[in-house]
Amino acid sequence: MDEKELAGLKYELSVKAKNGVDFIISSSFIWILIAIIWSLSLDSYNKSVLTFMVGALMLPIALLMSKVLKTQWKIAGNPLQPLGLWLNFAQLFYFPFLIFMLIKMPSHFVMTYAIITGAHLFPYAWFYNEKSYAIGAGVISVGSLILGLTLNSSRAFILPLMVAMAMVFLAVILARSYRNKISM
Repeated sequence: MDEKELAGLKYELSVKAKNGVDFIISSSFIWILIAIIWSLSLDSYNKSVLTFMVGALMLPIALLMSKVLKTQWKIAGNPLQPLGLWLNFAQLFYFPFLIFMLIKMPSHFVMTYAIITGAHLFPYAWFYNEKSYAIGAGVISVGSLILGLTLNSSRAFILPLMVAMAMVFLAVILARSYRNKISM
């Protein structure tokens, strides 16, 4: 496969999957719910457990968004298509960190979850040929670290709210980029 063929396959993924915007919108909803959880008067451990539970809604919401936005998850004949799923599953290998944080430092669980969420976006910059994924990965990961280290526990909800806002902003940029690609 030469460079031109690879670029064509990535372009096809980007257009048919609409830059993965269905997942980004789904993530926005999840992080809004997480912000609500972290604003509740519960201890950090219970907030962390609820955060894990809410995270399980990601795929069903993404599937719903896929139907609404008419995105394709399977692109027949494109050998790169399975890579998107593998890139998403890669974040599961970070879950031991989350379990450690849940047990040992639940007050920093949401920060760790947000850093993992942000960092896992980075490879999609290559996958969809969208630099905004790389920028979003950096903003979310570094922003989460800064907020996680500076916010007191009563204001921890600001961190997932920042992630949600970053995801909304990323979704807008990705949708705009998609429209530009199909109008060429």
